[in-house]
Amino acid sequence: VKLSIEPLHPMYAGDRSAINTLKQANDMAELINSDWVGIAVDVYHLWWDDTLQSEIKRCGENKHLFAFHVCDWNVPTTDFLNDRGLMGDGCINVPEIRSWVEETGFSGYNEVEIFSDKYWATNQIEYLEKIKKAYLTKT
Repeated sequence: VKLSIEPLHPMYAGDRSAINTLKQANDMAELINSDWVGIAVDVYHLWWDDTLQSEIKRCGENKHLFAFHVCDWNVPTTDFLNDRGLMGDGCINVPEIRSWVEETGFSGYNEVEIFSDKYWATNQIEYLEKIKKAYLTKT
């Protein structure tokens, strides 16, 4: 079993995670120095970081990039956990971040991770179609 360190947005620093930047996750993974420990890059948690491109590159060079999660940050956000948007609905430049991930040689899945009370309350077949369309056109 491989373990992925997933830095969470600083808004979670008080009660969910003390690892809030990709730099912190990279430092930790390098210190652990195991083929079984890597990093999950989640655009929802990392889009704001001005060192994101260089830290994604560093993560890839160390072969620590284990997962890539996509969704979008709604503006305004009504709930910091369960108000994530479909790709293209918010302010995250998902295609740009995806290009940085792909430049590392990452060949894993682009995991759609949309926690959304709004979307969970809708017809799930229609919601899945919206996810597929957003993924194909905005990721």
